[in-house]
Amino acid sequence: MTDAHSYPVARLGFVGGGQLARMMIPAAKRLGCTCLVLDPTPDAPAGQMADRQIVGNFHDPSRLAELAAASDVLTFDLEDIDAEALIELETRGTRIVPAPDLLRSIQDKLHQKRRLHDAGIPTAAFEAVDAATPEQFERFGYPLVQKARRGGYDGRGVVVMRDASAFAEHLPVPSLIERFVPARKELGVLVVRGRDGDTRVYPPVEMAFRPGENVLEMLLAPAAVPGTVVEEANRVAIDTVEALDGVGVFGVEMFWAENGSLLVNEVAPRTHNSGHHTIETCVTDQFEQHVRAVLGLPLGSTELERPAAMINLLGAPGATGPPVIEGLESALAIPGVCVHLYGKAVTKPHRKMGHVTVVDTDLERARTKAERVRQLVRITAEDPK
Repeated sequence: MTDAHSYPVARLGFVGGGQLARMMIPAAKRLGCTCLVLDPTPDAPAGQMADRQIVGNFHDPSRLAELAAASDVLTFDLEDIDAEALIELETRGTRIVPAPDLLRSIQDKLHQKRRLHDAGIPTAAFEAVDAATPEQFERFGYPLVQKARRGGYDGRGVVVMRDASAFAEHLPVPSLIERFVPARKELGVLVVRGRDGDTRVYPPVEMAFRPGENVLEMLLAPAAVPGTVVEEANRVAIDTVEALDGVGVFGVEMFWAENGSLLVNEVAPRTHNSGHHTIETCVTDQFEQHVRAVLGLPLGSTELERPAAMINLLGAPGATGPPVIEGLESALAIPGVCVHLYGKAVTKPHRKMGHVTVVDTDLERARTKAERVRQLVRITAEDPK
């Protein structure tokens, strides 16, 4: 095996041109790659950074084939894409990481849950729902969580039901119901696994979600949990990714339940919101790790060098249109504040428009500063002319 590489080292194709691909492209370019993006939105966030963007739908086999023909390897920054078309491309010789068959399993939350359960990964009790009925939900028992099998993200497609009176809010789509888990904390563990099976794990982070919306409110790195919980969370996360035979970065969300157990909630086969802080806090950030894994390069260190708090920047309620960032200068005047804006041309209520990571030698100080930034920064929209 030679350690010499011609330039470019690889032509890397991204299915999806959102913020995750946008943050991967600088890492890919540092490693000598050229980057091509497929996204239906002209001048998409990642398209602004890439060498070229193909404007097209993620479910259009001809556009996916065009991307494949111009790339040495494909990866993706979202799950809602045509896995069957990717599987067909793979059979014709296109290298795609993570594997399209794995993507197909994870896209369907019921299949994902069954695959984890069959592998012995601890999860909450669950049951398939073809057509929701009060009788089935009552029999399963409240409180419960209903999840759409496909398409849900950032709180969409998820309903928490405390009792039978909440059934009126049920999702009228194929879904699953899960036992509601009273949790001390919700944890996120990033795992990266290389093509050779080398596996690394980032220190667990604590994720606080906005009540009733299931949108990440604040992330704290590292999570303030006992060392025994860290060890167990790392083990469960690694077991999860190995059970899936995954390659690349995976976000493993789990509950640290009130009874002390750790239960896997969901798995994302891509870089993840719970790992954005790694750009400022870790020796090798999640985006470079994913590129390394996709290309078959040695993985980097996951060591956390300093603590941080992270918040998402969401579009303000009632604001739709070209974005206006309020409070940017005031936020940047705070020591340790790192602002990431995603280059989205239109803001919408609760749309992810960026994030802020606040680093400090003390985690509590970082949290306090992040709370201050949340008060300062608002993303509104230009007044219509």
